[in-house]
Amino acid sequence: MTKAQLTISSKTYSAWSLRGWLMCKLAGLDVEELPAPKDASDRAELLLLSPSVLVPRLTHEGASVWDTLAIAEYLNELYPDAGMLPADRIARAHCRSISGEIHSGFTNLRSALPMNLKVRHEKFPVFSGAKPDIERIETIWRECLSRYGGPFLFGERPTTADAMYAPVTRRFITYAVAIAPESAAYCDTIDGWAPMQEWVRAALAEPEEMEELEVEF
Repeated sequence: MTKAQLTISSKTYSAWSLRGWLMCKLAGLDVEELPAPKDASDRAELLLLSPSVLVPRLTHEGASVWDTLAIAEYLNELYPDAGMLPADRIARAHCRSISGEIHSGFTNLRSALPMNLKVRHEKFPVFSGAKPDIERIETIWRECLSRYGGPFLFGERPTTADAMYAPVTRRFITYAVAIAPESAAYCDTIDGWAPMQEWVRAALAEPEEMEELEVEF
């Protein structure tokens, strides 16, 4: 049987690739990582957020699945016991809702605080337009941590929602964003999550050759 493959881009800059990869880790699916094409024309497509690039893309037993939430739902169907979504119906709906919210929104945050795992800023001027996004994210986290007890958003085990918000935690850490103590504690939880540490180590080992891709795609 052919091993599952996950096409990803830069581990340093690609938040979407990180999310797709974390979904596979949550499901317990071992994947072969395939790099997205790096020639000039393909890089231009990535910068234009072209859907034809299809990153991340999971190829598994004849299926080709792109878009992080599609990958999450596909893997949850295959591995329902992996705990990618909460067992409780109400909590499961909540998890899907906040995952969809980060998937489709927060554009000001994305542009103001681009993902870059190789830098740390002690001080960074946050664009005022991004502050409502930051406040909304903190509200989401605060409600989840209070309702489900933490340390992850839906309790003791990570779920799809944690994979979706993991790049945001790195943005807050990278740019020293002023956030509430409970938000900072959640960022520390994700920072200490073994799959996240594995991804960050790989990002730090990447060659410095993709400066123009310092955007979220």
